[in-house]
This record gives sequence, C-alpha cells and structure tokens, in this order.
Amino acid sequence: MKITTRSRYGVRLMLDLAENYGKRQVLLKDVARNEDISEKYLSLIIIPLRTAGLVQSTRGARGGYSLAKPPSEITMKNIVDVLEGGTSLVDCVENSSSCSRSSTCASRDVWSIVSEQISLTLDSISLEDLLAKTREKAEKAPMYHI
Repeated sequence: MKITTRSRYGVRLMLDLAENYGKRQVLLKDVARNEDISEKYLSLIIIPLRTAGLVQSTRGARGGYSLAKPPSEITMKNIVDVLEGGTSLVDCVENSSSCSRSSTCASRDVWSIVSEQISLTLDSISLEDLLAKTREKAEKAPMYHI
C-alpha cells in the first residue's frame, strides 16, 4: 500500500472540514485555495467521502460541505479505507484466493502482521487528534515579520 496523492489531499480536505465542524459549511473552492489543491481534484475526492457517510453536503446559498460526524469519530483509517480501498500491503492479505500459495506462504504472514499494525495505528488517530497536532505545530512554527 502506498498512500497516494488522493489520500494526502483527502486528509487535508477532511482537516479543513474538521477545523470548521459545527461552525459553518465549507466550499471546495475555499479548501482548494487554502490548501493549494485543484478544486476539480477535490470535487473527485469528495464523492467517495460523501458516499461513505464521512461528509455531507448542503445545497443553496449557505451550502457547502461539512463532516457528517464529529472529528473525534472519524479516524485516519476511515479516510484511507475510503480513498485507497484498505491498508493491505499486498493483495493476498486481503484476498487469499489471489495467490495459490497463500496458505503455505510465510511472507504473507509477515505482510499480514504489518498490514494489521498499519490498520491499528491509523484507527487510533482521529481527525480531532490530527487537528490538535496541526494546531500544535502551527503554534511552534517560526513567525517572520517584515
């Protein structure tokens, strides 16, 4: 499993929505500008997130996007599963029938353990946790005044 641009941008989108959770709806064009991501690309990423029930949309003058659940209830694993299709490093871990040697392959056991640890780690980090870490890093960042 390699985390693609899709997931990296998806997490940035979800962080922006988490930052505004309970305050206001967010427009994709604002996220695109804030995060320096193509609005068109964000419009493709938002679809599976909405379909999975992580994001909701509202039409109209005060419309936009928001998290469908509190940031504390959405994990990095939820986002990666939706945008990447899971956390398995090799196909045979998810689908043992993809390889005729799955039942006797020792390396599959190793990949299974590694995939499980990745999954557990991602599941232990909520959007709320990530948002707190983002704020902490922003506070520590040097400020330059001219």
